[in-house]
Amino acid sequence: MPFVQIYYPEGSLNKEELKKASSNIHESLIEHFNIPIDDYFHMYLPYPPNQFFYDSSYLLEDKKKRTDKMIYLSITCAPGRTITQKRNLYESISEALYHHLNIPATDIFITLNETSIENWSFGQGKAQMVEHRVE
Repeated sequence: MPFVQIYYPEGSLNKEELKKASSNIHESLIEHFNIPIDDYFHMYLPYPPNQFFYDSSYLLEDKKKRTDKMIYLSITCAPGRTITQKRNLYESISEALYHHLNIPATDIFITLNETSIENWSFGQGKAQMVEHRVE
C-alpha cells in the first residue's frame, strides 16, 4: 500500500519520462516489497528552480556530487519490511532510473515513512486495510 510522492525539477522530465519513472518505481516496489500490481498510487510534484536546498556531497562516496536535477522520492508504506528489502528497493529504484532515464544515483534521494494500517483510508470514509485484515 505504498503512496509515492516524487519531487523533481520543473521541466526536467516530460510526460513519457514521468510514466517511465513511475513504472520503474512501481516494478521495484512489486519486486522488493511484494505489493500487489494494482496497489499503485504515485504523485509527481515539480519544484521550481532554486527551491530545493541541499548539500551536494553529504554522505556520498568517492567525492561524488549531486546536481541541480535532484529527485526526491517519499514513500509512505506500512511497517514490516526488513533492512535488506529496503536496501534492495533503494538500489533497484536507483538502477532503474539511471538505466531508463539516465538519472544518476547521486541525484536520487529516497525516504521511507512507515505508518500503521489504521492510518490509511483508500476512500469511502473507510479504513479498508483494518477492515480486511484477518486476525
